[in-house]
Amino acid sequence: MGTPDIQKRDNFQGSSLVQGTDLYTLKNQSGLVCQICNYGARVTSLFVPDRDGRFDDIVLGFDCIDDYVLSEERYFGATIGRQSNRIRNACVRIEGHEYKLTRNDGENHLHGGTVGFDSVLWKLEALKSDFITLSYSSVDGEQGYPGNLRVTVSYRLTSDNILELSYEAITDAPTIANLTHHSFFNLEGQEAGSIEQHVLRTKAQSFAAIREDATVDGRLIPVHDTAFDFRKAKPIGAQIGQQEKQLLLAGGYDHHFVMDPSNSGLSLAAEVWASNSGRKLSVYTDQRGFQLYTGNFLDGTINGKAGATYGHRSAFCIECQHFPDSQTFAHFEPRLLQPTAIYLAKTSYKFSVEDAPL
Repeated sequence: MGTPDIQKRDNFQGSSLVQGTDLYTLKNQSGLVCQICNYGARVTSLFVPDRDGRFDDIVLGFDCIDDYVLSEERYFGATIGRQSNRIRNACVRIEGHEYKLTRNDGENHLHGGTVGFDSVLWKLEALKSDFITLSYSSVDGEQGYPGNLRVTVSYRLTSDNILELSYEAITDAPTIANLTHHSFFNLEGQEAGSIEQHVLRTKAQSFAAIREDATVDGRLIPVHDTAFDFRKAKPIGAQIGQQEKQLLLAGGYDHHFVMDPSNSGLSLAAEVWASNSGRKLSVYTDQRGFQLYTGNFLDGTINGKAGATYGHRSAFCIECQHFPDSQTFAHFEPRLLQPTAIYLAKTSYKFSVEDAPL
């Protein structure tokens, strides 16, 4: 089996725009390598073997930390919070009080605001060869949210090629906490082009419908007899061009898929296969669903790692999370984090080699 070709990346230390950035490298016994930056607690590279034992970096990103700061696609690999996804009109009601959040997506609030968890420095709490914990303290009123919120995120590479993510948070006042991970995956390699031939299978029975501004409208639509039905494995691009209104609104898939409410603990959310490399990704989560995003807004203007150009649909994201904008809709099971509770969430990305079931 080969070894990952990891370039030295001095530009992650001594950033001209952000002081105190650093890059950490995790490895497991099988040779997997995951590099994590404390700016945004983000995965910047992930080297995984293919069927021939060749390692490729399978997540999109940049070679220089300044590019993460300046790019319009700032979420590559990042930890998202306090609230993943969109909140319409950037407004929430918490125990009778209305809170105005920052507007950074038209009139709406997206992924924690103008300066979300993706755009701050996290503190190193623990580091081993295959494990890291980072923390961030979000102060009361930050981006409009109430309460001081202390968050930790841990990454672990296991011996059986799983990247485990664990989140914890505590607060001193009722607030929202709904964190997620935002790696842009291409299982053929970060420079390999379209992911439309990647094969996807999920157990989701329904998805959350969106409006023209990409906020959810409260409807849960059964996937049966729609392009959103991935219960039987099919290429991501098989029906992405259909003239379904929900696809047209997002320019592809950018929707929350809903897990079976009877699931408890870590449950299989999605499986993705890449035919050329033979790589398979299995995603497990204890959350109620995941956002499937197919890189609809990547347009070839972003220059990524090692000179790669990220074109249309050159990556997919599976962002495990609770219902978006859940405080607005009672059937979305609104959740508040109380001072007497601990926010806990887990997601696992398992990598293996297997032919797609087509």
